[in-house]
Amino acid sequence: MLSGVPAGFRDEVIRALVSVGPGQVVSYGDLAAEAGFPGAARGVGAVLAASGPDEQLCWWRVVYADGRLAPGHETRQAGLLRAEGVMVRHGRVVGRAHR
Repeated sequence: MLSGVPAGFRDEVIRALVSVGPGQVVSYGDLAAEAGFPGAARGVGAVLAASGPDEQLCWWRVVYADGRLAPGHETRQAGLLRAEGVMVRHGRVVGRAHR
């Protein structure tokens, strides 16, 4: 349980994230809105940060609204996105592949 987040938030964020396919990216804010919680971008970040590797969430498809990659994970995230055909340059997604 994440402290300070509404009941069901985590499940709705994961449900929305599962719909983001290979080669697509979504911002933290857009994902929050799709999950039914507009304005909860930081909560999305908290859900992703708290998830374990066994959950196999496609966290790398979530970026900042301006295309920046997740702090501290830029190299790995860029590699995973490039493997899906997403262009990344200087720590940002170029020409976001919207869903």
